[in-house]
Parts: sequence; structure tokens; C-alpha cells
Amino acid sequence: MITPSFLQAALLFLAVAAPQAAYATLYQSADAAAAKTSRTKYDYIIVGAGAAGGVLANRLSEDSTKKVLLIEAGSSDYNNTNIRIPWLAPALTGSTFDWNYTTTPQVGLNDRSIGYARGKVLGGSTSINYMIYTRAAEDDYNRWASVTGDSGWNWNNMFKYFLKLEDFTNSPQVVSASTKFVPSLHNTTGPLGAGLPEVTLATDNIGLQAQQQLSAEFAYNQDVNSGNMIGFSWTPFSIQNGARSDSARDYIQPALSRSNLDVIVNAQVTKVVQTTTSGKTPVVRTVQFQTGSGGKSYSLTANREVILSAGAIGSPQILLLSGIGPVAQSKSLGIKSLVDLPDVGQNLQDHPLLTTNFQVSSSDTLDNLITNTTFQTEQLAQWEATQTGDFTLGACNQWAWERLPSNDTIFKSVSDPSSGPTAPHYQLIFSDLYIAFAGGSRPDGHFLTLISNLYTPVSRGNITLRSTNAFDYPIINPGLLSDKGGFDIHAMTEALKAGRRFLSAPAWKSWIVGEFGDSASAQTDAEIESFIRQNALVVNHVSGTVGMGKANTIAKGSGALNPDLTVKGVIGLRVVDASAFPFIPAAHTQVPTYALAERAADLIKACD
Repeated sequence: MITPSFLQAALLFLAVAAPQAAYATLYQSADAAAAKTSRTKYDYIIVGAGAAGGVLANRLSEDSTKKVLLIEAGSSDYNNTNIRIPWLAPALTGSTFDWNYTTTPQVGLNDRSIGYARGKVLGGSTSINYMIYTRAAEDDYNRWASVTGDSGWNWNNMFKYFLKLEDFTNSPQVVSASTKFVPSLHNTTGPLGAGLPEVTLATDNIGLQAQQQLSAEFAYNQDVNSGNMIGFSWTPFSIQNGARSDSARDYIQPALSRSNLDVIVNAQVTKVVQTTTSGKTPVVRTVQFQTGSGGKSYSLTANREVILSAGAIGSPQILLLSGIGPVAQSKSLGIKSLVDLPDVGQNLQDHPLLTTNFQVSSSDTLDNLITNTTFQTEQLAQWEATQTGDFTLGACNQWAWERLPSNDTIFKSVSDPSSGPTAPHYQLIFSDLYIAFAGGSRPDGHFLTLISNLYTPVSRGNITLRSTNAFDYPIINPGLLSDKGGFDIHAMTEALKAGRRFLSAPAWKSWIVGEFGDSASAQTDAEIESFIRQNALVVNHVSGTVGMGKANTIAKGSGALNPDLTVKGVIGLRVVDASAFPFIPAAHTQVPTYALAERAADLIKACD
């Protein structure tokens, strides 16, 4: 395992051994960085080292004449074994690499509060997520373009960024790869490693047979990343050579060879500060940061821009603490209002999730990796030796993305909230083991888990400040399943019913014994709704809290950002992360965030 101290030692050795070369400096705290960085003139200061921050640190430092600083609140331990091994992803939730946020009691979830996992380490959430690799639907990006008035966000333009960012490489272990994705839609020369599952499961062939038997409802989709997501397909992951690919490994680490990039970890940005004024418009190019609550506060000013990439919880919190947000909220906490920007912290969107379990007759399931310690040890040893075997697996090998039928009764009273026909309303994941994200004791036996998720939520939530202390977590209310028209709970109900239909195909007859646990007794729509409200969680795709809108319009509902991701009403400040999404994509959000940041880097460079 490569530790942070090893990485620093290696950089120091290279600098000594080859004095003609210069390398990035990695500071382990704000205090360690203070003496040196205070004398450095940075062109760009990037806050947050997740998907977007990693992209920006790499792309902006490509210009050797520009000095770039990346500030991360978490540690530099992105090569920790638990992060590197795909199978161990669940262990990262609730770990030292997780912010460990908690929501307010959710009315739509029977007043339950739920945990919110967000990455706190170099790589951000790309270092703790489940590595699922989806670009989203063509219609999702075309809607962004329409909402912002910027055609640069449409699918045709964004496609070049999907290619630019990826190294989609097949492992020799992937059987019949040509039928599992479309090579012409992918690139093999970008920084981010991705590919298909490297281990064949016993359920794979059964799933394909079931799809063929139910093809009228579950069409086969050769490549979920084609722009049309609808149908049954194979699951791509940001996994390469058996290990997690993330922004730390694939974007930040390669850029550490550049002398014009500095990185500070274990340093939390507490606010951005007005630097000067241009006419009547505040110029905001200064950041304040410190190591831990009660630590000394430091300030640095960028020559060109400060870019917030602290995520859809962190970025709005920083703006609100800085007086950039709803003026009433600023006044209520005694914060001087810099810009009355009503949409900061609003428009929060996420994807609700539900797990249901099915007992199976076979003993050949991935439950063995949980219950058989000898097998676990063997698989860990195999991964450590060759980075192959079951520890290279993600959450599933197969899934389906589907839409409600156009004549569904819900559309008599509610408009379709999706971006269009290429975007799914819900997702069905078929996992070859027992999973219960809601917790509880693990039963004996072997299982298949159906995970049914809503991907076009109508419900909206918000983030507000708890106090003026940056180290107090904000109040996070995603408003899950709270929409008045009832679309969200209806779509989740229909998703579970569709998943049950798929698992009732003749191909599963000798495999599935029956549905297991409390969900089995939920058969009527009312019973299913009750079960969902008591058991649903969230996919941790929090988005939209500093959303883009049309340029230069500051009014409630018009977006907090201009189409180029600059913050409305100020100069020198951008937000580049999932908080900028005006609508959450109907997909797992890491690839849309990478692509957003790739385009943002070009927009920023074009300002030079």
C-alpha cells in the first residue's frame, strides 16, 4: 500500500536525485502550508479534491505559467487498501474517509433521519463511492442546455468530454466483451480508468435468459453509455486492472509531477471573502481555511479565480457562510450579506433507494465473501498478488433502466418529470448476495438482492446553515418522497413491481426460492408504499444546490450560477461540482461531474 508519507518521500527523493526537475508540494495541514503558501501567488485556488476538483487541478496546471492550489478538508490517504479494493467499498461509509452527514427527519420516510455519505479524502466521493460509471441520458444534457440557454451543455457537445476523460479498457477476463458495450462510443487514452466487470457470476447467464424471455418489457441495451439508457445492460465501473479508479489516482497523482501545483490536505475552507470591488460588483478571490475547529485561520488570494468544488453540501455551505445566498438567512445568523442569491442551498435533489431480498437455492453466490472467512482470506491474497478475483467486483454485473409506460395513470395528474424518452424513471440492480443498507442482522443462507431506485425525482430539498461555525454541519433536508403530486412514491412502487416481474421470469425458477423478509408481505400498492416509506434510503447523489440558470438573472428559481458556472452577482468565483446541476441526471453522478469539470476547465482557460 502506498501511504501519504511514502508519496511525500518519493517526491522528495526525486527532487534531490534530479535537481533539474521540480514537483508539486503536498502539505499535510493548513499550519504546515502557511509559511510557504502565504508568499506564493496562485492564479487559481480550488476548494475540494473530489471528481471536479481533481479534474480542475490537473487541467489548469497543464499550463506551466499558471500556479494552482488545491485545498482538501480530508487526508491524502487515497491509496488506503480499503479505498483501492473495489469489493471493500461498503466499508468506507461511516469511516474516517466519510463526512458522516445526517439528514433531518424526512416526512416522506416516516420521519426517519438517514446517513449521507460524502467523501473526505483526496478523490472526495470518487474515493468512497460504488464506482458505477454512467454518463446519463442524451435528454438530460439537452435539458441542461435548454435551462441555461447554453448549447455547450447539450449531449453532442458534452460527448467529446466523455471521450476525453475516459480510458475504457477491457480486461482479458471479460468474456464476449463486444456484445456488452459499443467500442466506438468509448476512448482508451483518457485519464480515468473504466471497464466492465472482470468476474463472471452464476447469475449472469440467468439474467440474460430472463431478459430474452421478457424482452417486450426489458429490451437489451448493448451500451448504457450510448445516450439512451433504457433497457437491460451490463454494468460499467470506474475500475481498472482490478482496482478503483478515482480522481486522486487518475487526475491528481499524475499532476503532482508539476511544480506549478500545490496541494494542502486536512485543511477546511471556512468561507470566501470579498477581495475588492469592480464598480458596484464585489470581487471574491480570497479564501479562509484552517486545520480543524479552533485552529488558526489563514487566508490566500487568487490572481484569477477561486473555484468551489466542495460538493453539493460543502459548496453551498461555504457560500452561505460568506454571505452569498438568501439575504434573510444571512440576517438571521448575523452574517453580512454580500449578494442576495436566493437559490443557494435550494433545489436539492437525490435518488431514493430501496433494497429487497430473495432467497436462492444455490450456494454459488457472493454471500460466500461475507460469511466464509477462509474464502475471504484467499480472495484478499489473490487481489494483493495479482489484483484479480472476486475482490475486483462492484455492486452488480447487470441491471436495467426503465421508464413508466406513457399511459401510466400517474400522468393523468402529473407531468412527466424526466428529461425525455432516453432518460429512465427508475433503475433495477440485481446483486448476487444479501444486501440491506438499512441494517439489521444478516440471515443465514444465500440471496439475490433487488435494488430499485428512483431516478427522476420531483421532490426537492434544501441545505441551510445550522450556525456561523463552519465546522458545524449544515441542516440537510433532501425532502425525499415528499412531492405533493405523489409521482415519486408511485414510481418507486412501480419499480419494485417491475423488479419482481423480472425475477419471476422462467429463467429464475430453479434459482429463486422466494422473496425474503418483510417486503414479501407487501403486495398491494398501499402495502408497498408503506414498506418503501419505512425502508427507503438514498443513493448519495446529492445535487443541484447551487444550480446553473440563464445568465445574469438573479431571482428565485433562476439559478445561482451563470451557464459558465460563475456565481451570479460576483466576480472571480465559480462553483464546479454536482451542486451546479440544474436537474439531477437520471444516472449515477460521478461521470456527469467529471464531464462538467472537463468543460469547466476549458471555459476557464478560454478566459485567459
